[in-house]
Amino acid sequence: MDCRLLNEKSLVFAHADPHAVSDYVNQHVGSHRILLPRNGHPEASLSHRTFGSLDLCQISYGSRVQVTSPALETLYHLQVLLRGHCLWRGRGEEHYFTPGELLLINPDDPVDLTYSDDCEKFIVKLPAAFIDKACSENQWRHSGEGVRFAPRHRLEELDGFLGLIGLICQEAEAEQSTPLVQEHFAKIIASKLLGLPGSNVSREPLGSACPSFERLVEFIDNNLKQDISLEQLAELAHMSARSLYALFDKHAGTTPKHYIRQRKLEIIHARLSDPRAPVRNVTEVALDYGFLHLGRFSECYKSTFGELPSDTLRRRN
Repeated sequence: MDCRLLNEKSLVFAHADPHAVSDYVNQHVGSHRILLPRNGHPEASLSHRTFGSLDLCQISYGSRVQVTSPALETLYHLQVLLRGHCLWRGRGEEHYFTPGELLLINPDDPVDLTYSDDCEKFIVKLPAAFIDKACSENQWRHSGEGVRFAPRHRLEELDGFLGLIGLICQEAEAEQSTPLVQEHFAKIIASKLLGLPGSNVSREPLGSACPSFERLVEFIDNNLKQDISLEQLAELAHMSARSLYALFDKHAGTTPKHYIRQRKLEIIHARLSDPRAPVRNVTEVALDYGFLHLGRFSECYKSTFGELPSDTLRRRN
């Protein structure tokens, strides 16, 4: 599998000091440190392109090197081994990656890799926010901790993936490449990764799985007198806060917090309007639904219904 995906147009370093290459990688691809043998004068090479929300990088250090990082924090790394081998240590395991295998590093995973002398990798850097957005746009779900991938995969699990990477590299180096085209390709990459086995992503449509938006609405309506937090809703929906916002924006055209407040106002309006509902005064019912600042409550109520809550109560009597 000895191939070059990025050509000379993307070459940044050739026959270079590995530390200079490492410094560049720290700025553009991900925070790390390298440990080289004391003897020898290895020559590193690096090609790099920014492509929409992605960064594409082909790298070799020309020597046995250990690469470590406490975590990538806000990034995912997809690493395709092209030549040589790479020892990965993590989660109490270790594995020698060989050509044809993929390593997926989650944002909070510690990095401990040892490259062979002839190791060459192709790395795709994906921002965590981009993966999360792709998951939400596909109407898929994951746990509140964010998308997590299993580390070890083979290329055949992603049918046609290497060809797709080659096409993306050509597009990245094309003079007429447009941002819209780049983002479309980037979304395809993200969607393919989200379909890999061993992740915490559920690909069942939100509308056919529990809890859907309707179940969240039911939970809100049943707990309007409680202090409903975004964390509660995200945990119930098995999604991140970002995906929760996207879900409410799609189905309700507003934020979760505003939706909850609006539902409270609607229930209060119904109670104040209904002669059969036991209401002693506006203050009591406002406090009952968690509106502690009565002046602000009255303003919100009037803005929504065109009159003060006291007017609504007075009219029903």
